[in-house]
Amino acid sequence: MNPYLKFGLMMAVSFVVMYAAMFFNVDVFDHILLSPTRTYMTFLMITPMVVIMMGFMWGMYKNKLYNWLIIGAAVVTFVLCFIGLRQQTFVSDEQWMKAMIPHHSSAIMVSQKAHLSDPQAIKLAEEIIEAQEREIAEMRRILYRLEQED
Repeated sequence: MNPYLKFGLMMAVSFVVMYAAMFFNVDVFDHILLSPTRTYMTFLMITPMVVIMMGFMWGMYKNKLYNWLIIGAAVVTFVLCFIGLRQQTFVSDEQWMKAMIPHHSSAIMVSQKAHLSDPQAIKLAEEIIEAQEREIAEMRRILYRLEQED
C-alpha cells in the first residue's frame, strides 16, 4: 500500500476513534449527539498528531514535497478549526444544544462518580446533577420543537 495512503487512512481512523472517545464521559448513551464543536475538537487533536507523526517518521516518507504539503495542510486545518471553535462557526441553535447536552451529561457523570467526602462538595455535586438534568431536559424540548418546525 502507498505509504501516504496508509498515513491518510491511519489519520482517518484516528479521527473516528478520537471523536468517539470524547463521549466516554457522558452519563447515558442517549446524550451522545454529533456537533461541529466536537468535530473542531477532533481536528484540533488530529492535526498536531499529523505533524508529530510526520516529524518522527520523516524517513519513511520519501517525497519531501508531499511531507511539507501534509504538514502545511495540518497547520492550516488546525488554525481554521481553532478559529471555528472559538467563534462557533456553523453552530446554530440546534448544533449548540447538540454540543451542550453531552457537555452537561459529562458534568452529571463526574458529579455522580467522584469520591467526595467534603459535605459542601457533596452538596454542590448534587446541585450540579439536578441543574444539568433540568437543562438537558429543556434543551431536548427545544431541539424537538426546532426539528418539528423544519
